[in-house]
Amino acid sequence: MSDIAIIGAGAWGTAISIVLGRKGTHRLRLWAYEKEVCESIQSSRSNVLFLPGQRVPESVRVTSDLASALQKAEVVVSAVPSNHGRRIFEQMAPYLHNGMAFVSATKGVEEGTLLRMSEVIEQVVSKSAGFTPAIAALSGPSFAQEVARGDPTAITAASKDSSLAGRIQSEFSDPAFRVYTNDDVIGVELGGALKNVIAIAAGICDGLDLGHNTVAALITRGLAEITRLAVACGAKRETLAGLAGMGDLVLTCTGGLSRNRTVGVELGKGRKLPEVIAGMHGMVAEGVLTTNAAMGLAQKFSVEMPITQQMHAILHDGKAPRDAIRELMTRPGKVE
Repeated sequence: MSDIAIIGAGAWGTAISIVLGRKGTHRLRLWAYEKEVCESIQSSRSNVLFLPGQRVPESVRVTSDLASALQKAEVVVSAVPSNHGRRIFEQMAPYLHNGMAFVSATKGVEEGTLLRMSEVIEQVVSKSAGFTPAIAALSGPSFAQEVARGDPTAITAASKDSSLAGRIQSEFSDPAFRVYTNDDVIGVELGGALKNVIAIAAGICDGLDLGHNTVAALITRGLAEITRLAVACGAKRETLAGLAGMGDLVLTCTGGLSRNRTVGVELGKGRKLPEVIAGMHGMVAEGVLTTNAAMGLAQKFSVEMPITQQMHAILHDGKAPRDAIRELMTRPGKVE
């Protein structure tokens, strides 16, 4: 039996707590920033704000106090939005100790520093807590709602430490949640983050009433540019053909539960980004911020990313979606 702290009670953090809770072999604490989330789970065993309709097991103790959440924790799972990760880990630092295992379950890249989430955790913990943390990254095709209700799901736990990856595989796996291991942390994290950008583009295609041909081309060419950038950053090409690459990309580009795709649909219908974000009621579409980081990485490593470039122009420069698609389709001919 392990003591596990899950930091972040959005849809994904809550779903992870449900997976671990249904095993019945862990002592679990779920930290929520929002007091209304704590009250909701405590009173009804449901996260009404972020994951309604899914029961959180009694074995999951919810708290809004970081010290309480982290007390005696052997495994710390981070499921907070990428733009809050650094600040929250700085707040956690006094309660962290060497020997804890860390799992990053956030699919994003920190804006400004261009660091992957495991790199942010390592940097903050090393500086503020005084030790080098053992970290695994958890990613793959996994809508929180489907994970929580027990639909068969397969994801990847990646770590440079094979024993840690194996431990997370053992701790997290159950008959409805299959965990593979991988040693390519860069590829797994970048695949999970960058696919959100392409998913917004896929949603725009739907919002513009474009057909399956368009989305198929977008997914295929989107994977090509994600792979180019990930390999330039040090990833293994084959990782992007796996669960954290192609698998997650297909899910997020085609599934109706995708928040990033939903943002794209509304943009394609002509709504403005601030209006779309305001209508999400606190839910996070990581791809909006990741587009900035992706462009920064592309420039840093001199990688051509035409879809991401056009998405950046739509999201941050107000470019008309149809103009962006026209530019993509009229680029000079290439060899595939």
